[in-house]
Amino acid sequence: MNTDIERNASLAGLSTFRLPAKATELARLVDPAELPALLDTPLPVMLLGEGSNTLFTLDFNGRIVLNRLRGIDSEVLDRDRVLVTAAAGENWHDLVRWSLDRGLWGLENLALIPGSVGAAPMQNIGAYGVELAHCLDAVQVYDRSHGRIEWLPAADCGLDYRDSRFRSAEPERFVILAVRMELKLDGMPVLEYPSLLDELQQHGHAQPDDPRTIAAAVIRIRKRKLPDPDHIANAGSFFKNPVLPDEQAQTLIEHHPGLPHWPDRSGHTKLSAAWLIDQLGWRGKSVGDAAVHDKHALVLINRGNATGADVLELAGAVRDSVEENCGVRLEVEPLLVGESL
Repeated sequence: MNTDIERNASLAGLSTFRLPAKATELARLVDPAELPALLDTPLPVMLLGEGSNTLFTLDFNGRIVLNRLRGIDSEVLDRDRVLVTAAAGENWHDLVRWSLDRGLWGLENLALIPGSVGAAPMQNIGAYGVELAHCLDAVQVYDRSHGRIEWLPAADCGLDYRDSRFRSAEPERFVILAVRMELKLDGMPVLEYPSLLDELQQHGHAQPDDPRTIAAAVIRIRKRKLPDPDHIANAGSFFKNPVLPDEQAQTLIEHHPGLPHWPDRSGHTKLSAAWLIDQLGWRGKSVGDAAVHDKHALVLINRGNATGADVLELAGAVRDSVEENCGVRLEVEPLLVGESL
């Protein structure tokens, strides 16, 4: 059994924001059978995938377990539906490419989202009008309360906007082992975002009939707008787009003409946090080596030697500025481990 434990381990290379933090212990999970032994410690235990949505603002006085479970399987249900099951340690974009290679619809709008498969239900990942909730069938978990492995139907996962039962309601109870999705052989493109539709039209694909065409457009947009974490340390969008009741949103839109907004599946209105931050002149501003990206105001970056304190000070200043000027309190999207805002 592979339960080797590394002591006083650096976490800088295990999170895409690359903050200087350490863990008391570090282990790797490669077989679900190892999990009970890895959890059997008096120390706090945290499961970590690729660290693309996690910032360690302080040292973690506990055991980090890296989820390195692998494997992708599929089951054809009928002429149109295919169940795809992926282990939590698989890379998300690799799974998207796997599905596209087989002509499956459902994940194309979610191409190039960094991170592991296990993180997808944790935060109900979404982009360009599609969320994991749209295709999630079930999540396989280890229930620490009862010491057993079980499948939770999607309806029991508490999925919400960048949130879930696993992240908010019961963050300590479950370890995500695998994710099962229902994908389609004959799908319908979701093109409600103008930027995606414009990108497709510019390349002569106003009515795409292949999910690979949509994924390629999404990848082009993301590469233009978002910094590659392999080259610029970041955790993607740092704040969630605020979702407001229609009346409150309309008042804000009237005071800020040009504010991008979309209908939310909850029946409310979703507003562009990036636009609000940009209008207040935050692009390029910094605290220490933590900075607001100069091309996308929703992304905070580490210019090289940022500390957790730098990030928290900068993020707090941005959040307070938006609240004071726009009356909207932004919520942080990544998980902050250590000190929070």
